[in-house]
Amino acid sequence: MKVTESVAGGSGRARSQRGHGEQLRGEILAAVNSLLAEWGSADRLTIRAVAKQVGIAPPSIYLHFKDKAELVWAALSDKYGDLVGRMAAAETACTAADPREPLRAQAHAYCRFALSNPGHYRLMFEVPQPAVEVSRISGHPARHVSARLRAGFLRCQEAGYALSLPVEQAAQTLWAGLHGAISLHHSLFDDESTDALLLLLSDGLIDSLVAGTPGVSPPFAPAPAETAASRQIKAILSGAQQHGE
Repeated sequence: MKVTESVAGGSGRARSQRGHGEQLRGEILAAVNSLLAEWGSADRLTIRAVAKQVGIAPPSIYLHFKDKAELVWAALSDKYGDLVGRMAAAETACTAADPREPLRAQAHAYCRFALSNPGHYRLMFEVPQPAVEVSRISGHPARHVSARLRAGFLRCQEAGYALSLPVEQAAQTLWAGLHGAISLHHSLFDDESTDALLLLLSDGLIDSLVAGTPGVSPPFAPAPAETAASRQIKAILSGAQQHGE
């Protein structure tokens, strides 16, 4: 006879049999993803709400996850893994000898992921996740994104390309710049006509962080009067002005 675990409302489900713990863990994570997608935030998410969704007692969740933060991170980890996998594939596919190009390919992959998966991207980066102590941030699954960017800048530096910032700061600056451009795109444009501009802006970020040629270089070369990105921005601004905005 199977032993059942009581849940709110008087319902119950069979206690996981030996070897079925991973199945229950998967059901819990699926429930978290479902609730996050429905609510668009982790603010309302509670252990009790997840337990009710799965049909188990709240204490059962603590057998798999120590707190809400670990639960949310685990539920979203496959999405961060998908993003990192796309960045890695883009880097591998780039055969250019210039070490800036694999880094550029990774940045483009990051942007394309955000454009093709706006709902996932918002959950990953644009809605508040459970607050934790700073000491725990290094365990967040997003660490693999920053690690790939740091490795890309380090390869540029090792190949003799000067950086305008230390490796760690350069990677964080690029990541913050990409995220900012994507967030503006999601909130203001949401139009495929500006997708190309997002990639151009990511190129500009890299060009401002890595010298164009190996060897000793000044941090910033004189800016050209116009670029493809600046022309597109001017066109957008011109259209806004014509509409009285």
